[in-house]
Amino acid sequence: MANSFFENVYHVVTMIRPGRVATYGQIATYLGNRRAARTVGWALRALPEGSSVPWHRVINSQGRISTSTTLQRVLLEEEGVKFDERGCIDLNRYLWEGPQ
Repeated sequence: MANSFFENVYHVVTMIRPGRVATYGQIATYLGNRRAARTVGWALRALPEGSSVPWHRVINSQGRISTSTTLQRVLLEEEGVKFDERGCIDLNRYLWEGPQ
């Protein structure tokens, strides 16, 4: 079941277009289990290096990056996402609206 959930996470994350972000909870809710935000994180962490899934577009509900790497911020900034002085993303501006 976890593999199926992970695959569903990957499918949804591939729908987030460049310059937008989604939260772990938003992905979990979209998949029908709003309490599975942490599992969404585990799924993204399990991606093999070099995967084409845009994992960097998923952040926490406070608009922050949850990983300790600067790569995620660099990738988001390359897509035009701006961070404030506290390292937060304005979710009102950049939050993914869901599949179109």
